[in-house]
Amino acid sequence: MNEKELRQALVEKCLELERLNINQGMAGNLSARSGDAMLITPTGVPYDKMTPAMIALMPIETDYGAWSGPLAPSSEWRMHLDIMRARPEVGAVIHTHALYATTLSILHKPIPAVHYMIAAFGGPTIRCTKYAPFGTKELSDLAIQGLADRHGVLLGQHGMLATGRDLNEAMWRAVELEALAKMYVLALGIGRPQILPDAEVMRTVERFKFYGYQPKKAAAALPGAGKISAAKKTPPGKGTAQKRKAKAKAKAKPNRRR
Repeated sequence: MNEKELRQALVEKCLELERLNINQGMAGNLSARSGDAMLITPTGVPYDKMTPAMIALMPIETDYGAWSGPLAPSSEWRMHLDIMRARPEVGAVIHTHALYATTLSILHKPIPAVHYMIAAFGGPTIRCTKYAPFGTKELSDLAIQGLADRHGVLLGQHGMLATGRDLNEAMWRAVELEALAKMYVLALGIGRPQILPDAEVMRTVERFKFYGYQPKKAAAALPGAGKISAAKKTPPGKGTAQKRKAKAKAKAKPNRRR
């Protein structure tokens, strides 16, 4: 995606988070890598009032904390930016105050392998960090530590965070993280959840390399991808009909050889 498309996609994902009840009000923030810069949602703007032009642009490797745009970036810009700097493979970050994930974060309770979908996050647990005030370097450092070898983390008494190679993958993981949190909370209310062995989870992690959301496959499925140009496209059956016509013409031609 180019910058214009990424800006629009960020607004659309914000609205999708609200439709899915994974975020509410002005809580949460999203970012996406755009070349050597990061696009991030602005501070203090309700999602239904946000426009692509309001998205702030921040350089990733230079002028730390600098930004351009009509509105200041989210108060959590440091956490997003530090993750982008520490993890070059991360193309998008989604942070929300999803109800069940945040409930577990209040208890400082990590999510264990109660379901095989935890493999989407790279290991047998989704960790929970200690508490740190929002927007601080302390919170940013804790988030990076919690994300070591993982694609999602609970932020103590705060919320959750999911990463992805692009916005769609980060969104997929954000939805899955909240689903896992909900299943775990509900299971705890009934009894003692059974935990999958670490070895089984890691086998599933390997299998997930060919399962679920795949950015390259998703890009190939976009409208127009792999399209045959009109000049080269041959209508169905036309080539066969032309061959039959040429064959019939050859049979009808008199044989002049003696």
